[in-house]
Amino acid sequence: MKKPILFLLLLFPIFMFSQKNKHISKEIQEIKKFQSDLNREYLDPKETPLRDDNFAKFKYHPFFPIDLKYRVTAKFTKTENPQPFDLPTSSGKSKSYQEFGTATFTLNGKMHALKIYQSLDLMKMEKYKDHLFLPFRDETNNKETYGGGKYIDLTIPEGDTIILDFNQSYQPFCAYNAHNYSCPIVPGENKLAVEIRAGVMYEDIYHH
Repeated sequence: MKKPILFLLLLFPIFMFSQKNKHISKEIQEIKKFQSDLNREYLDPKETPLRDDNFAKFKYHPFFPIDLKYRVTAKFTKTENPQPFDLPTSSGKSKSYQEFGTATFTLNGKMHALKIYQSLDLMKMEKYKDHLFLPFRDETNNKETYGGGKYIDLTIPEGDTIILDFNQSYQPFCAYNAHNYSCPIVPGENKLAVEIRAGVMYEDIYHH
């Protein structure tokens, strides 16, 4: 009887490693899908913010290497009785939002918090009723990423945690076409004192 037990004990670490790899690859597949979808959007004449020569020269976005360190499980605290407010945009106009909750997480050994918002216009639409908006700034802005910060799209979580995958962060349309778009400005409370080396980079995206 000892041999079958020994065999099973030897197999167990292999099984666990296999399961872990499957889990990791699923996360990476999600990120790669995000990247390909974003590139496809910018190559679509009906959806792209790019114009003229910029559109003609565009091939794909530069991304930071995928790093699951930047996919964090954050504690989610819903905001009670949120009040509508006007979020300023790059055009000088404002858009109506409300604070939906706060995500608290640890990165590089330090605790961080980000406010998550809900668009009052989008929440009225069936397609976007569960949509949440996370704008943030970090220490890569004006260097490797757009100076105005980046965005992450989220959906309303079911419990008291929420996944923040910075690998799926993208730059506002204003990063590519400031004249034709009005992009929400990242609130000061969502400035992170850390480098988020994940998601879309701000390079010469038109020449590859």
